[in-house]
Amino acid sequence: MIDELLLATRNGLTTCHREGDEWQETGRSLQDKHLTCVIHREDVALAGATDGIYRSEDAGRTWRECCEGLTAKHVRWMLYHPDVRDLVFAGTEPAGIYVSHDGGQTWRARPEVEKLRDERQWSMPYSPAAGCVRGFAFLGTRGYAAVEVGGVLRADDSGETWRLVEGSNRNPEVEGSPEQSIHPDVHSVSIHPWSRDVAFAATGGGFYRTTDGGKVWSLIYDCYCRAAWVNPEDPQNIILGPADGVDRDGRIEATNDGGQTWVSASEGLDVPWTHGMVERFIQAREDLLAVLSNGQLLQTPIAGWEWKRIVQGVSDITGVCELVI
Repeated sequence: MIDELLLATRNGLTTCHREGDEWQETGRSLQDKHLTCVIHREDVALAGATDGIYRSEDAGRTWRECCEGLTAKHVRWMLYHPDVRDLVFAGTEPAGIYVSHDGGQTWRARPEVEKLRDERQWSMPYSPAAGCVRGFAFLGTRGYAAVEVGGVLRADDSGETWRLVEGSNRNPEVEGSPEQSIHPDVHSVSIHPWSRDVAFAATGGGFYRTTDGGKVWSLIYDCYCRAAWVNPEDPQNIILGPADGVDRDGRIEATNDGGQTWVSASEGLDVPWTHGMVERFIQAREDLLAVLSNGQLLQTPIAGWEWKRIVQGVSDITGVCELVI
């Protein structure tokens, strides 16, 4: 059971502690920052913001700026490599990937990503910036990254060099995607826990799967979506946050057969949300957390799928992670 959470919000970072079935706010920091994400491993927490990256070594009480090498400071998402202690990745707006080998203290841009961005004219309809990298997934040395609007990137050397997968090797066109290619408006990516060639992507044109490392993609749910979670114990079980459009009629659904059939997994919720959808799913041990586009946070035990809203006193939540002290 999780007992401590770090919440990234548009107005700084909030620390919360569980008391019985309720969550209590225990502290606030970085209150002048618009945070976009937060991650934690062992004694180090990293918070991404629209103006850089901040590092804490005392459970989120104090922070210092760590932007050396970070030339694009609008951070959209970060991830610790699951197998390498101090290896961290940051995705930015405009689209870029930065790698840190010292736990987030210094950063190095991947120039091949910037070259792809400029050559293929990545873009976003709501921002003048040239696209953004807003999701990562790793299994061993294989990594995937989600580019909005640009496609899926892949690395086979623990994130040191990146290329567009064959199934999105074209200029972005948000109107649609050719057969066997992925829609270029990619919001997040997940990887099969047992096979690095099997990956899933939530996009503005549906939920996709590849079984050959990104050469060919299949549309397995026709919807607008930003978030999915693949059960690491049973990858046939996938939780998805589909909607009928941007922040329109959002809900939570599940499949237990790898995407052939879908059922509602919105127990405890009044769905569809007229103005809202799932922005992110984050697993925290036996629980699954869902960050909504309206800044609310939901929680359910993975074993039961009974959702409830938590930390209702905190608004504008953009990211969450478990704090293990």
